[in-house]
Order: sequence, then structure tokens, then C-alpha cells
Amino acid sequence: MIVDPAKASGKDLYFLMISAIVPRPIAWVSTQDKSGRTNLAPFSYFQGVTSKPPLLSICIGHRRWQGEMVKKDTLRNIEETGEFVVNVATEALARAVNQSSAEYPPEESEIEAIGLTSLPSDLVKPPRIKESPIHFECKLDRVIMLGNPPLTGMVIGEVVRFHIDDSVWSAEEAMVDAAKLKPLSRLGGEWWGSTRDLFKLPRPDWAAKGVQAGVKAKG
Repeated sequence: MIVDPAKASGKDLYFLMISAIVPRPIAWVSTQDKSGRTNLAPFSYFQGVTSKPPLLSICIGHRRWQGEMVKKDTLRNIEETGEFVVNVATEALARAVNQSSAEYPPEESEIEAIGLTSLPSDLVKPPRIKESPIHFECKLDRVIMLGNPPLTGMVIGEVVRFHIDDSVWSAEEAMVDAAKLKPLSRLGGEWWGSTRDLFKLPRPDWAAKGVQAGVKAKG
């Protein structure tokens, strides 16, 4: 099958891309507006950008609300306050992550509605989600508006603080243990993915040089 993007609808291209670009990690993003109201939503157009400084990207579109296309609460809150938290989604949290994607009104907190637990962050105002084992506290670097109207906002954020539960950390390898983390991923349509059958393949250049990847945790 050949698909010409110039002749395909935006809806068709969306379903094509989310079913072909798989699996996708999920940024479970908690934000707070200027009034202190919290929001929590999952986004799978999410990726790391650089390591020094640690930058990540999240692409956030619009939603139809009360008959109009408006910016999603997450994007609006990030633009207003310049802060957000990425909570890592795990297999055990699949139902909660999915439920947080529902169309809640701006004044209702998904965190409270779903029955999750808020934790104070160290350097930003939006809360962390206790049930998640990893949190990235982020400051906004920039928002790049892309695509055709209604535009998609590519949020570039700098991670200013990492929180990693000891239960998912491998001291031996100095990195997060994927087998313990059991990260959740998005596929196409209503499909989600778990990470179960793991295997190692040493990088040829790393094996030759005896390079050990990872960071040393302090404390």
C-alpha cells in the first residue's frame, strides 16, 4: 500500500502514524494553572532530546470543548506557568493513565477524580504523582507551534530534578532497570503495550572499548 500524505486526511494520517510509530513512551504530565488548579494527562508523542542539559519534548494538540477547538489544558498551563512534571507511566498504572485521557472540564482535577496521590515537587509548583516510580520536574524551554491549524505545540522542557524510586534503580548498571519498571507504551487505536521479553545486545563500539553506560546516583 502507498499513502500520499497530500491526498490523505489529517484523521487518516493520524491513525497511520500512531499505529506505525510504535511502541511510544508515555509522558503522564501533571500541570497547574495560575489559580493552582491541577491537571493530569497522558501524551505519547514524547521523547528525550538532549542529555546535557536534559531536555525532553512533548507534542500537545487541541481538543474540542463546548463546540470550539481550544488548546488542551496541559499546553495552556505550561504556557502560563512555564512548569510541568512528567510522571513515568507503568503497566500497573494503565487504567489510571487511560482514565486521565478523558475529557474532564478545566476546573476538575484528574488527580483527585481518579483517586491518585499528589506529592509536592522540589523546584516546580505542579505536583508529582506518588503512584509513579519516576518523576521529571521540568521548566519550559520553549514551545514550537507546528503543523496545520489547529496547530500542535511541541513543548521543549528542561528536567531540573529527577526523582527515581529505589525499587526500579539498578545500582550495578547505574540506570533504571526496565524489567523492574515495567514501562507502559502506546500502540495504535485502543492498543497499549507492556515491556516483558527483554534482551541485551552490546553495542559493537562499547563492547570493544569496555564502555559502561549509566549515571552514578548521589547519596
